[in-house]
Amino acid sequence: DFRLVHLKDSLAQKIDYHYHEFDKLVIFLGGKVTYVVEGVTYFLKPWDIVLIQHNLIHRPIIHAEEPYERAVLWLGRDWIAQRSDPGEPLDACLDKSREQGFHLLRTGEEGRLGYARFIQQLEEALRSEEFGARRMADTLCQQLLIQVLRANTAPAETDSYHLDPKMEEILRYIAANLEGDLSVDALAARFYMSRYYLMHRFKEITGYTVHQYTVQKRLLRAGELIREGVPVMKAAEQA
Repeated sequence: DFRLVHLKDSLAQKIDYHYHEFDKLVIFLGGKVTYVVEGVTYFLKPWDIVLIQHNLIHRPIIHAEEPYERAVLWLGRDWIAQRSDPGEPLDACLDKSREQGFHLLRTGEEGRLGYARFIQQLEEALRSEEFGARRMADTLCQQLLIQVLRANTAPAETDSYHLDPKMEEILRYIAANLEGDLSVDALAARFYMSRYYLMHRFKEITGYTVHQYTVQKRLLRAGELIREGVPVMKAAEQA
């Protein structure tokens, strides 16, 4: 369904690029951390929220100077679907962030107080053994998502993120053309780049080689189609 974890540590562990089949909201509370999502680097400030939809490749870069505190909300996709109303999906904020290629929500003082209240109440409900506590937690989680949905996720401060425009263009092209020729030579020719520069820069930005990245995205796309009921061989063709 969903899970909330609230962590604070000074481990500064190195986490490789990865992805999940569930959705995730990372509410950054303190420390010195940058977050990379699909090639875009975000420089986090307290109470920033990183919106990470399923199958997006990402990693945090944790610096040891300060303890890293965060509340992480993991969201099951079936849970979201069951609690969404027609025309009002609870994961619309995640869809929007994927479409925009921008995965950071930065809010003002009033918004921060609201998120702090929701997180505290949700933690209390999840710990409680009182009657209806689980139902209360479920409702609070939905309210938190609605609060995020109503906020603006459009890029605001240029110092909050960094991206390579050419690599972003290539990543968008790959996502839209998974059934086409996505070899290094084909991409280098299409985007007027040296194949060696493309391979080096792509690995630097995404953590994957071009081949690894495109294979992963095709597998994920096939998995999505199968999840939607498309026969396996047909899903393979479409991916």
